[in-house]
Amino acid sequence: MSAKTPEQAGPTGSSAVAVLLAGGAGSRFTDVCHKLLAELDLNGNTVIGQSLRNVITAQIGRTIIVTGALTRDDLATHPSVASYLADPSVTTLHNPLWADGQSTSVRVAIGAAKQIGADAVVIGLADQPFITPEAWRTVAAGLGPITVATYDGQRGNPVRLHADVWDQLPHDGDVGARSLMQRHPELVTEVSCSGSSADIDTLEDLHRWQSN
Repeated sequence: MSAKTPEQAGPTGSSAVAVLLAGGAGSRFTDVCHKLLAELDLNGNTVIGQSLRNVITAQIGRTIIVTGALTRDDLATHPSVASYLADPSVTTLHNPLWADGQSTSVRVAIGAAKQIGADAVVIGLADQPFITPEAWRTVAAGLGPITVATYDGQRGNPVRLHADVWDQLPHDGDVGARSLMQRHPELVTEVSCSGSSADIDTLEDLHRWQSN
């Protein structure tokens, strides 16, 4: 199954693009499956499936998933994930340099956003399934150079990056926008959000959330 190009995804006229980073190997997750395909509940909702559903529900516009260790076809092996990937607003792009760190996946997303003509990206992580649609929308509505979600006063994801700051993002390493926010705090606006940006990194993380 081939990935759609950015031009094929989502409604036209949107100035912001939602990005879900799904490139990592998930090496700390000691189960037979990749953590993104682990099931959160008895209904078969997976980690990435719930993350993707929340982004789509937010209706920001186009959604770009940047894959890496797992390809689009890998993700589509789970029926619930496949149904979200089939949404016309969703584009999947593969990052061949995913092992070089998160910054390379961000660069893939930025390149796609430029191609689309978007003036902002709203970036979240595929292993953070508890970021609510409301949180995505709240951050997407930010007007400053950088808008970041906070949960109980602590910064998390998603983060909105206006095109004005894209060239200042790191080009290598396993970092996203955090280093830019640390260097230029004057560019950052915090917005309080519902939900949680806790990630599923280990099997213990999964079991903890399953028991809630």
